[in-house]
Amino acid sequence: MFKTVLFPVDQSREAREAAEKVVNIVKTYGSRLVILSVVEPPAEEGDAPAREVMTSPEAVAKLLSEAQSMFSQQGIEAEIIEREGKPAFTICDVADEIGADLIVMGCRGMGLTDDGASDSVTNRVINLSPCAVLIVP
Repeated sequence: MFKTVLFPVDQSREAREAAEKVVNIVKTYGSRLVILSVVEPPAEEGDAPAREVMTSPEAVAKLLSEAQSMFSQQGIEAEIIEREGKPAFTICDVADEIGADLIVMGCRGMGLTDDGASDSVTNRVINLSPCAVLIVP
């Protein structure tokens, strides 16, 4: 059912919690797991600044290595991909490129206000995704 699972990660608590669901899904379906982290471009003038940690390629590489290691300890072989770009668009592009059947991601709840709804990475992924999306609260 889920041959390829894409798991976008960042440094959030929600991403760590979503990892538990990913382990369960990958083991249940014998899925290929691809872990993605997106290096965000520097904020343009007038934009809210991106979290600094996700603008550092070194920090992103370390995060991916730690995530891969964590899944390895669970007996899951995971591929890693690092890309630069706007997170929601990059997640959907990679899902399309790898033929993902499912994207699993955590949700911070930042889109719960009227102002935040359109800016939420989660909301954008849901609307743009080429495959099913599982959001872990």
